Amino acid sequence: MPLNRRETLGLLASGAALLATRPLLAARESTTVNETPLPPFANLLELETLAAQVIPKPAFDYIARGAGDEQTLRENRSAFSRVFIDQRVLTGKTVQGLDTSILGSRLESPLVVAAMAAHGLAHASAESGTARGAAAYGTLFGTSTVSTQNLEQVATASNGDKWFQCYLTRDAGFNRELLQRARAAGYKAIVLTADVTVGGNREQDRRNGLSLPTPGNFLDREGRPRAIERAFDSHLGPDSLDFVRQHSGGLPLILKGVTTAADARVALHHGVDAIQVSNHGGRQLDGSPAAFDSLPRVAAEVRGQVPIIFDSGIRRGLDVFKAIAAGADVVAVGRPVLYGLSLGGWQGVQAVLERLDNELRTVMQLAGAATLADIRATPLLNVNASPLQQGIRS
Repeated sequence: MPLNRRETLGLLASGAALLATRPLLAARESTTVNETPLPPFANLLELETLAAQVIPKPAFDYIARGAGDEQTLRENRSAFSRVFIDQRVLTGKTVQGLDTSILGSRLESPLVVAAMAAHGLAHASAESGTARGAAAYGTLFGTSTVSTQNLEQVATASNGDKWFQCYLTRDAGFNRELLQRARAAGYKAIVLTADVTVGGNREQDRRNGLSLPTPGNFLDREGRPRAIERAFDSHLGPDSLDFVRQHSGGLPLILKGVTTAADARVALHHGVDAIQVSNHGGRQLDGSPAAFDSLPRVAAEVRGQVPIIFDSGIRRGLDVFKAIAAGADVVAVGRPVLYGLSLGGWQGVQAVLERLDNELRTVMQLAGAATLADIRATPLLNVNASPLQQGIRS
């Protein structure tokens, strides 16, 4: 029976690697990977087309496609077009440094690399290549529970800061072990992903007969699948936050998948250190609002009490500007990073982040915003709102 995101982690771990992607996954056994020059591209939207030419179709669809009818996947992009920047001129300002910090990590800009599964589908260097590219740019990297390589391999791949993105399984002992391993390996925070209590309706994966290799974290030292319960925990609740905090050795706790004020209140009540507004890139609940549409209401509830990370749909520096103006402190970039990795290895990852950085600086200069604080003070105008509803502030 072909694997798909609707199935459990147990099925994910039991499938053989896609035959077409076996050469890409050879990096698990290799310490050196030849890099190829990144082809020229004008923007990150073009990268998707270029990446589709080098990533085998079943693997590319797993990365690029969404759940169900993909309404939420489309909305994640179109939502940015519904608001406009209230541009200021004659400010006399020029763009200053974009460096910032979050939970003790210094960043070159408000861009971080989102945790994503199975980087080995995109490039032989897998998560190690992505982590290296993130560090070369000057930002942190998110390692997924279901990464191609195990969390210890990724931790040693670069000297950049890393967060461990945690899926809780039904195996409490394994969950504890993962959290303790992340602490021991030097991860700086735990990102509990709360919107995956069952895999989304990934129809394209079923059509493609997709099957994936066992994630590195589920293998023993001999590379064999471990006999552990891998199904998603379908009973995530506030006590799950307490569990993660109890077993992660005091690491900062980020709750990912928040899109409502009600969930933000619960998270704050349970003492999370940051909130990540995300709908999983449209890969989970199809028909949920665009993450960008959810951001202002979460920010209004949080009121600066903890940092807000935003992801889903980021393709341009303009999107980054709007997300920060709507309440985000930092922005996590997902699929374009994997496209850059597929086309140019770690240098492709670095190039993706640098392109967003350059575009953001251009938007800031033209909008009259010299600093990140200026972006946060810039109103966004909603094209569908009445004049009395126009101002959207973080």
